[in-house]
Amino acid sequence: MPRRTALGLATAVLVVGASGAAAVSQSISLRVTYWADSAKPRSGVSWTLRCSPPRGSHPRPVVACRRLAAEGPTLFAPPPKEIVCTQIYGGPQKARVVGLVAGKRVWATFTRTDGCEIGRWQRISPWLVPPGGVT
Repeated sequence: MPRRTALGLATAVLVVGASGAAAVSQSISLRVTYWADSAKPRSGVSWTLRCSPPRGSHPRPVVACRRLAAEGPTLFAPPPKEIVCTQIYGGPQKARVVGLVAGKRVWATFTRTDGCEIGRWQRISPWLVPPGGVT
């Protein structure tokens, strides 16, 4: 009897775990806009991304959905206000990500204006936005 209970419990955990993962990836719906030069606002290129199954106009939807499902909305958090950032210019690129990740609203802007922003950019590059860099 304990063996049946353990098997039933293991099956239930697998089913719940699988449906939970599917629910998280289904709640990923983003619009990504990228500017190679933020001084030229009309030059932006936009992509859409939806997951489960990965689709949209984004060039790498499978990779992006996998990464978003693993790391979630924390990828879009701004640097803490009390942090000191190196004053290094990384390039004129800019990106904006708007939508839902794991059921949470995301509205994030990424630039390469200092060390902290370059670090944020690198967390989402190259799988969500192009690598960028000084031009």
